[in-house]
Amino acid sequence: MSIGVAVLNFGEPARPNREEVVDYLERIFYANTDIEGEMTDEEARDRSRTLAERRAPGLIEEYEEIGGSPLRPHAERQASLLQAELRDRGYNATTYVGMQFTEPFIEDAVDRAHRDEIERLVAVPMYPLCGPSTNVAALEELSAAVERLDWAVDVAELTGWHRHPGYTRLRADNVRSFVRTRGLSLDGDARLVCSAHGTPKHYLDAGSRYVTYVEEYCAALAAELGVDEYVLGYQNHENRDVDWTEPSIETVIEEVDAERVVVEPVSFVHEQSETLGELDVDLREDAERAGLDFYRVPVPFDDARFIAAIADLVEPFAAGFDPGYYNLRLCQCRDSPDAFCLNAPR
Repeated sequence: MSIGVAVLNFGEPARPNREEVVDYLERIFYANTDIEGEMTDEEARDRSRTLAERRAPGLIEEYEEIGGSPLRPHAERQASLLQAELRDRGYNATTYVGMQFTEPFIEDAVDRAHRDEIERLVAVPMYPLCGPSTNVAALEELSAAVERLDWAVDVAELTGWHRHPGYTRLRADNVRSFVRTRGLSLDGDARLVCSAHGTPKHYLDAGSRYVTYVEEYCAALAAELGVDEYVLGYQNHENRDVDWTEPSIETVIEEVDAERVVVEPVSFVHEQSETLGELDVDLREDAERAGLDFYRVPVPFDDARFIAAIADLVEPFAAGFDPGYYNLRLCQCRDSPDAFCLNAPR
């Protein structure tokens, strides 16, 4: 059986091109208009364009400062390695990269898989910590694209997967290696700071367990590292008059009681503007103003153990055995008989 694996990502403009950045931001704001209350489609589009025009100059400046975003090449590298890993395991697998907000879009990935006459399509959002505007929204897009094609393909969806033990161990080992090579000690004068992508509280009020997932993952990561004290902050994007997750990463940095901080970007599996700009530039400046030495752990986006963990998640659907054998259960966040995750009650 031919297996297609749709590797789903957020997307980000590769260059600080104003037209590309505005279009990208407009798509994001439009996709999340419900957080500001009810409005007509025309009002939503106008509002999204206004917000995009307002936010674009700052983001363009950020892209210029970091030399453009590497998200797409990192995503393509992951997809290529995943395809090779699955084929090494004996599966007739082909991977397809699809982005929510930049090219190639999720619809493009589905179209390519359709043209290749894939017999089973497995969708994997590359967000370990399941959220409504990331994992769930990406899978909804994929499902809609399949439906538009009237394609009777067997689809399996993976949502939250941060509980994969190999993934947690890999991220802990990555932090441990980074700390060791820098001559630091997390149980000494360096404090571990977990930085998670924020989310509007609107989604939490509607039932999202995103914060629960973040908190349990950070606790497990710290335990793997043998760290008793760590702090957690959220990278919020307060472009609208709505409440976001707390505490913000900026507040956390101001209050750290240590000489130096080691920042682990727990939500991210690629280097992108949120790591290279928001952390390496903006948060570094905040830390140095607070008198802290700043260290940020690189994202192990192409580590073989990471790719193997993703392949493990795909394997039950590629081989055709019960996903429950790998502790995958029907997802609570995505209301679909085809959606599975590691977060559901056992």
